[in-house]
Amino acid sequence: MKNFTDFKFYNEYLGLNEPLDNDIDVGFYDPPNMLSKSEPISVDFYRISIKINLVNKTTQTRKPITAIFFNSPNLVVPAGWDVEPTYKGMYLQLSKKFIEENRYLFKTYLDYGQHEALYLTDEEVEEISAVFKLMMKYYESEKRNFNVLLSYVNVVISLVEAFYKRQFSTDPKQYNHIVTDFQQSLIDYYNQPVSQLPNVQYFADKLGLTANYLGDIVKHFTQKSALENIHDYVIKRAKELLVENQKLNTTEVAYELGFEYPNYFSKFFKKQVGLSPKEYRQQFN
Repeated sequence: MKNFTDFKFYNEYLGLNEPLDNDIDVGFYDPPNMLSKSEPISVDFYRISIKINLVNKTTQTRKPITAIFFNSPNLVVPAGWDVEPTYKGMYLQLSKKFIEENRYLFKTYLDYGQHEALYLTDEEVEEISAVFKLMMKYYESEKRNFNVLLSYVNVVISLVEAFYKRQFSTDPKQYNHIVTDFQQSLIDYYNQPVSQLPNVQYFADKLGLTANYLGDIVKHFTQKSALENIHDYVIKRAKELLVENQKLNTTEVAYELGFEYPNYFSKFFKKQVGLSPKEYRQQFN
């Protein structure tokens, strides 16, 4: 497997133009002069790749697709790729340093490549292509205004957000099972003895997803974050234990739910319910 740590060697491998900057690289694909078949690879930076009418030789139908693909550090493309050199497209490459220095601009979509591409409509292709042309203008200019370039990068990320929300809404059946599996995993977690509170990463690992991807889908379909869903379920279980199991004192209820410190459980419960665990229990006595 080939691992690429910077744009220069990756671009050489693909047959792309040499990057003008070590932290950001923008360009258009030239498929006839590019590598169309690859061995397994990984890159140690972030890529947003828009490919229009891409035909993958490894699929049975060989139906052209138009989509945005994402690569992020530690993401391995195990099969490489084998495509027809007939597509069009553009790419944006960002170093880990660039992402960290401008973290406020970036949401969660850069690790979506582990799960699914973002399929584009014709109108969305026109919209994002127009932004890329403006990005190239400022990228190629010797007197480029970096802040303007950064603004267009932000526009691309914002468009990706809007397009993903459209994709989530267009085919909800594709994502409903993820929400259902998450909710069932939460129930299963508390159907056994627990030693700590669960977090979003725990359930993401159980479902074979990244925490960001799971969180965004759960938020889209429940209108609450994954963490809020976890907290709601913990409160539901806490109420059941306080009312139905009078033999347990507040400390024992806290440990039963996975809280390490009973005082934290009491503060958490009061913040969520408006009453302390003791006050809530007294209502039913």
